[in-house]
Parts: sequence; C-alpha cells; structure tokens
Amino acid sequence: MPDTGEIGSTFSLAGKVALVTGASSGLGKRFAMTMARAGADVVLAARRTDRLESLAKEIEGLGRTAYVVALDVVDMTSIAEAVSHAVELTGKIDILVNNAGVAVTEPAMEHTEENWDFVLDTNLKGAFFVAQTVAKHMAESGGGSIINIASILAERVLKQLVSYAAAKAGLVQATKAMALEWSRYGIRVNAIAPGYIITEINRDFLTGEGGDKMRKGVPMRRFGEEHDLDGPLLLLASDASAYMTGSLITVDGGHVLSVP
Repeated sequence: MPDTGEIGSTFSLAGKVALVTGASSGLGKRFAMTMARAGADVVLAARRTDRLESLAKEIEGLGRTAYVVALDVVDMTSIAEAVSHAVELTGKIDILVNNAGVAVTEPAMEHTEENWDFVLDTNLKGAFFVAQTVAKHMAESGGGSIINIASILAERVLKQLVSYAAAKAGLVQATKAMALEWSRYGIRVNAIAPGYIITEINRDFLTGEGGDKMRKGVPMRRFGEEHDLDGPLLLLASDASAYMTGSLITVDGGHVLSVP
C-alpha cells in the first residue's frame, strides 16, 4: 500500500465485502457491525438465519448493504454452497472473519468422542475449510484478508476445556501454515486471540460471583468488552496490516501473562 499520509483512510473498509461466520450473536454480530461502520458491505453467515435478518436491517440502517446466507461449518456441502452464494450476491469476498465456534465443558477423563468431534469439527476443521473455500475465490480476484478468531486458550489452558484448547491451538498453527502458502496469491491470514470478553452469552456468569474471582486473575482487573476487539479487527481487515500475515494478536488484558 502506498504511503498517502492519510491515517484515517488506512483503516477504511470502503468498497470491501466481508463475510462473517457465526454472525447471529455475540462477537460475530459485533464484528459485522464494526466492519459495516468502517464502510464494508457484509455477508452474514450462520445456521440461525432468522437472527441474521434483524442484524441485516441494522447494517442497512448504517447505509451499507447486508446479505444473509445459511452456513453450517461442519457440513462441506453447506460451506461450498454458502461461499458460492456469497460470491454470486456480491461479486467478491475481500475479508473473511472465521468466527463460528463452540465449546463443551467436560472433564478430560470423561470427555466423549462425540463432544470432541463436535468441537474440533466446528472450531478447527470447519474454520480451515471455510478459509480454504474463500481463499480459492480470493486468489482469483487479487487477494484478501482472512481473520481467524482463536482464543487465549491456544496459549494457556483451563480445566474441563481440553477439546476447545486443542482446537484453538490448532487454529493458530493452521493460520500460520495458510499464511505461508497463500501469501503468493495476495491473501493475508492472521488471527485474533480474545481473552474473556463479555457478551450476551456469558454476561450473567462473568458479572457474577464466579466471574469476579476470574477477573482478579486478569492483570488489568477487568474483562474485555466487545468494543475492545474493534481496533484489532479493523487493523487486520484493512490495508493498515498490508505487511502482516501469520500473526496472532492477543487481546486479553494481559491474562496470558498471569500465573494460572
């Protein structure tokens, strides 16, 4: 990217099309809104398309265009059809936010094969094949940015989350491998590792007594808010990170630095 001296425009997503998986709630919804506010048109993808319709209306209220596609990341046919449909609707995909994810809380000694496959198939296998499918379109259109949503549990662990930690650690390594191979096509692949971010799903726990004990283990003495991820997201989605690929940005208030 040439040096124009205009800092604000560096982070602009005007003219870009972003695909967000797992966009029906939580961080996925926030990611979609943030990129729309930065000027992008957004393709919203999730299994629950009914919740996507209301989000699409919110984005259109910002003056951007939003599209809704059904996507189940554990179904290879669904991945192919969703990405193809997105390209048909928009003509291109410039940005992929690989956000769809699940977790199962279960002691390692009792972790079932069914739950292991559920988490790994969604968080690692699904994320890879969504990225691969989108990358093939990006390669034909001059490149793009793929942002994988990892976790601080790729770097540290907690009890009863063995499959989630394994999947997110694998996703970080897959991010680096994809970055290495796909840079020749102008595709950048990076990851964000959020710490504990308060969302509609976990708000009651994190703001309660149990969460308070965890909060004291965070050096900044607070949990993250959804807006704390806006900056890292826009950095990786925009030309501001034109010379970044294979990077992991940790956003956790210093949590990985603390003693478990």
